[in-house]
Amino acid sequence: GLVFLAPALVHDFTPLQLAIGRYLAYGLLSAALIGRNWNRLIAAMTPREWVSLLWLSLAGNTLYYILLAAAIQMGGIAMTSLVIGFLPIAVTIIGSRDENAVPLRKLAPSLLLCTAGAVCIGWQALAAPTSGSAGTQLAGLLCAVGALLSWTAYAVSNSRCLARLDHVSAHDWSLLTGIVTGAQVIALIPITLLFEPIRHTAPAWLVFAVVSIAVAFLASIAGNALWNRMSRLLPLTLTGQMILFETLFALLYGFLWEHR
Repeated sequence: GLVFLAPALVHDFTPLQLAIGRYLAYGLLSAALIGRNWNRLIAAMTPREWVSLLWLSLAGNTLYYILLAAAIQMGGIAMTSLVIGFLPIAVTIIGSRDENAVPLRKLAPSLLLCTAGAVCIGWQALAAPTSGSAGTQLAGLLCAVGALLSWTAYAVSNSRCLARLDHVSAHDWSLLTGIVTGAQVIALIPITLLFEPIRHTAPAWLVFAVVSIAVAFLASIAGNALWNRMSRLLPLTLTGQMILFETLFALLYGFLWEHR
């Protein structure tokens, strides 16, 4: 849930810069934690699995976080949490087609409650006064929908990859994802230098670095390791339900930050 608060903490930085900061830190921390296990992991990986890592890193990290940060900065935490709040419903419905999935009829009460909760959040978010123009709010909404689609694709693909990769631990898979994501954002540095002039002060850069490292460690290293472990223990229909906690804590942190 902290990933929703980070763009508000360093709102002077662009979504692209936020993604670069977070995932450079994620990549460096992942490389340090893999350490001497690197050669063993390389030997266990096939070209198909590297392609999967490239796709998962893009859908679940780089593209998702750029869209999420843009949505939060333009539309606010409440509106973004509302849209992302439909993740449990989307992932659960897709997962219901898997073998040994929990039948949708058994999940109907929880799905209805998910929907009702999202509607309540949305009603409150729409009723609250907005600081930006209608055009900015609409752009934020579109970015939030894009983030929803991107992370739904990631959650489903990642769960199915972990199901077939019994020779790679859930934690190692998270660290490999971090290294690949770090390599992806290095390619984005020239873009931000070219199109996004850097005018920040030294204290602002210090806060940016602290937030990037904190989110990389808490949300990416620890969060992804726990998420991947859970993905191996639960069917996709129940994995989708667990995303509710991201929305819950994102709203809690966001409303505390905004004194709402």
